[in-house]
Amino acid sequence: MEPAWSQTVAKKASLHCFSKSLHWLDYDALAEVLAQAGYCGIDLTVRPKGHVLPEKVEQDLPRAVEAARKQGLQVGMIVTAIASASDPLAERVLKTAAQCGVKVYRMNYFRYDEKRRVEDELERFRGEFDALEKLNRTCGLTGCYQNHLGMGERNFGGVIWDLHAVLKGFDPQWIGCQFDVHHAFAEISDSWVTGTRVIAPHIRSTCLKDYVWTAADKRQHRGVFGGEGLVPWARYFELVKELRIGGPASVHCEWELFTKEEQALPEAERRAIALRKLKRECDFFTSQYAKYGLTAGQLATDKRG
Repeated sequence: MEPAWSQTVAKKASLHCFSKSLHWLDYDALAEVLAQAGYCGIDLTVRPKGHVLPEKVEQDLPRAVEAARKQGLQVGMIVTAIASASDPLAERVLKTAAQCGVKVYRMNYFRYDEKRRVEDELERFRGEFDALEKLNRTCGLTGCYQNHLGMGERNFGGVIWDLHAVLKGFDPQWIGCQFDVHHAFAEISDSWVTGTRVIAPHIRSTCLKDYVWTAADKRQHRGVFGGEGLVPWARYFELVKELRIGGPASVHCEWELFTKEEQALPEAERRAIALRKLKRECDFFTSQYAKYGLTAGQLATDKRG
C-alpha cells in the first residue's frame, strides 16, 4: 500500500518556513510575508524567546494559527524546547498544539555527559524518549528529534547512528526523527547516505537548508541559499523518493537576512527585502520537489486523519 504522502496531489511542495529568523514580525505580518513568498505553512517557534512563549501557549498559539489560516497557511509543525515529559509546560504546549491542528513538534536537544559511558547515556535518553512517546500519544501529535552536528562535541544525534539506537522499537507515529540533510552531510560526509537509510523508517519531518564552511575555520559553517552550498541536493531527493521519506518539510532560512545597514531600515522596507529572499528559497526547494515528482506534506503513516 502506498504511504499517504505519496498519494497527495498538489501542484507544488507543501513547504513550511521556520519562523526563527522572523521574530521581528507579529503574527499577521509573519503570515502575510510567508504567504506572499509562496510557502504553504509556518514552522512556528513555541519556546522561550520564540513567536509563542510556552507559558502563554493557550492564549497566543491559537492567535498565531488563526493569523496563518487567514492567509491560507497551515501550522502543521512547531519547534519547542521540550526534552522531557516532566517539563511542567510540556503537556500544556502539546495539548494546545494538537487542538490547533499541529501534527509534528520538534524536541529540544540532548547532550552527552562525558563523565558517563556512552551506552549508559543512550539508556538515559531512551528513558526520556519513552516518557515522551507516552505523552505524545496522549496529546495526539508526533515528537521529532533533529539530527544536528557537533555543538560542542557533546550533541546526541549528530552521527545519526546513536539516534537510531534510541529510536529503535518506538512507534514512529508518536516519536521519530526530524531529518536535517545539511547537518548529516556536514557531520559525517559521504556516510550520510547510509545514515539516511538507517534512520528513514523513523523520519516524520525534514529540514531544508544549505551551507558552506568558513575560510577561517573549517568546522564553522555559514548558511547560504539552497543550491549555492555543499549539500548534494540531487542525491538527497533521489533518496527521499527511493525511501519514501514523507512528513512536513521546514525550510530554514539561516543565511544573512539583513546587512547591518538594512537592519536600521523601516519595517516595510525590511519586509520587502525579506520577502525577496524568502521567495527565492521557497522557489528553489519547490522546484527540487517538482523535479523528482515529490510532494512534501502529510505524514507517511498518519492514522489520525
